Amino acid sequence: MYDVVILGAGPAGLTAGIYAARGGLSVAIVENQAPGGQAALTSEIENYPGFKSIGGFELTSLMVAQCEGLGVAFVFDNPVNVSLDGDVKVVDTAYSGRLEARSAIIATGALPRPLGLERESALIGGGVSYCATCDGALFRGKRVAVVGGGNTAVEDALYLSKFASEVCLIHRRDALRADALLSERVKASSVRILWDTVVTALEGSPKLTSLALKNVRTGETSSLPVDGVFIAAGRKPASEGLTGVELDEAGYVLTDDEMRTNLPGVFAAGDIRRKTLRQVVTAAADGAIAAENAVKYVNALR
Repeated sequence: MYDVVILGAGPAGLTAGIYAARGGLSVAIVENQAPGGQAALTSEIENYPGFKSIGGFELTSLMVAQCEGLGVAFVFDNPVNVSLDGDVKVVDTAYSGRLEARSAIIATGALPRPLGLERESALIGGGVSYCATCDGALFRGKRVAVVGGGNTAVEDALYLSKFASEVCLIHRRDALRADALLSERVKASSVRILWDTVVTALEGSPKLTSLALKNVRTGETSSLPVDGVFIAAGRKPASEGLTGVELDEAGYVLTDDEMRTNLPGVFAAGDIRRKTLRQVVTAAADGAIAAENAVKYVNALR
């Protein structure tokens, strides 16, 4: 029986682990992939306080080491059943058995949102990717495109320009949603931007050879030859299987300012929450608040 079980080892879950352990709780963090979450896949983070620039893997590795130093237990396994509505919070995993805790913090984050095009999943590994840091080096000297207009898309395009011979950023609007600094940087780079444009089809078999495009203003269609496409068109919350927890219409967990959900002793932190800004720094802040309130909750039970 742990005092708190944390679902997810991204910046929110790791920070929650640090604060909960420092608050005297026994802590288990359950993660079905590598620790660090999406942040660990970011090549450079330039807006985390205290660091002019730091790699996402490096930053989250420091968080993991801090958790381990405080005695936080890590369970790298896939949760197959999560029951949070009772006095005892239960997480059944595929291989490690059952974990029980007095409280729980949901920090499962959000996953890349696919475009929903035919053959998109079939072409993963054949030219379609959702992680520039993971796969960028595979396209050295080749032509690639990035779909999206937010911070992630712009960061991906700039990162890929170090490897690819040509990088094209495809955005459905006439202005980027990325930070002003990033927007100016990509406009001054070698990255070519296609405004008011969407991808309507992925062409080529068994590997991607081109993208079918459409200008949403003029209706004009075209084809863009590419060897790879990196999709950074938003996120979807990893809330599947969270029964009993109140979600909004998009699937994000609803909380109050103290990170409390509708279930007693259950908190949520980071990108899984409904919020206006999803950044590493806000995820860490959420994790700290959730953990502090979990400490208060558990102490009240004793």
